[in-house]
Formats: sequence, C-alpha cells, structure tokens
Amino acid sequence: QVHLVESGGGLVQAGGSLRLSCTGSGGTFSGYTMAWFRRAPGKEREFVAAISTNGHTDGDTTDYADSVKGRFTISRGNAENTVKLRMNSLELDDTGVYYCAAVDSAFLIRAGYSYWGQGTQVTVSS
Repeated sequence: QVHLVESGGGLVQAGGSLRLSCTGSGGTFSGYTMAWFRRAPGKEREFVAAISTNGHTDGDTTDYADSVKGRFTISRGNAENTVKLRMNSLELDDTGVYYCAAVDSAFLIRAGYSYWGQGTQVTVSS
C-alpha cells in the first residue's frame, strides 16, 4: 500500500523560503506522477504543482498553479520515492496545509490523485 509522508513545514515571514519534502513507500514512484496541493483556512484544497514524465523518456515535466509560478519549484529527490517543493518569496496567501499526492500514471494532471499524505502546515506571517 502506498504511503506518503510530508515534512518541512513551519512558520516563516513573508518573503522567506521553505522547502517541503515528501517520502513515499509501497510503490514504484519513478513511474508515478507526484504533486503538491494545499488547503488554506476556510478554502477548498487546490492544486499547487506536479511533476511527471508525461510519457517522455528524456526527463520530467512540471506544471504549476498560476499563483505560485515563478516562486515555487517542484523536483524529485535523489531517491525515486521523494519529491520536494522549494517555496521562495512566500506570501501571506501561501499559508495552509500542504499535501503530497501521487498517482500511478505517467501523465501530468491536476486532479484524480489516488494517494495522499497527511499534510504539513505552512504559516506565512507578516
């Protein structure tokens, strides 16, 4: 059974940076599409970023929500079962619980993920 665990959340001032990590077990993650979502207080969970081979053989492709494009970077870790999210220039609206997600698919998607972590809190203060 696939299990995802996030780490790296915390409290940071606006304009600062954080790096989140997600470690998976129980699956062949090199072939999975992996993503980050977040849920802000009082709002629905929303897509943040995803990484996938998208059917290509020459490396991963990535996708970002417009609200984080240029500030956040998703990447795979050295181990195939890890994915990271580097968050720079953090804004108050980036506050929320960040969830790692995975799906046994090679396609870059924003919905339909099968596996979810428990989440890690990110709080951006002024």
